[in-house]
Amino acid sequence: MMRSLSFGFPLTITDGRVSASGGDEALRGKIIQVLFTAPGERVNLPEFGCGLFNLIFEPNTAILAAAIEFTVGEALTRWLVNEIIVDMVALSSADELITVEIAYTKKQDLTKQAVRVHFR
Repeated sequence: MMRSLSFGFPLTITDGRVSASGGDEALRGKIIQVLFTAPGERVNLPEFGCGLFNLIFEPNTAILAAAIEFTVGEALTRWLVNEIIVDMVALSSADELITVEIAYTKKQDLTKQAVRVHFR
């Protein structure tokens, strides 16, 4: 008997290396999808994503932090324009942990929310 394998949405990674918290669950899933998709990865939408994983392997500098903040903010503004207003993107790092914090306003009800994504 064959067993099938499927992936759920929103994406969850259980080994503790990537985690996300805060915000509305459905929007958090969409934000994670934009962050974790590299441009060119989707055949029918090759520009989708932000290439975050390409940036996190670079040397930890102020220039890299600014590049990540800009790249993430631009991608979220472009791909989730009908759902959120990106208020702020901030990056912090401590040892091997990198945290990207995204503050946004949900357009549906104008509530302010935030999502934190942690990378090890």
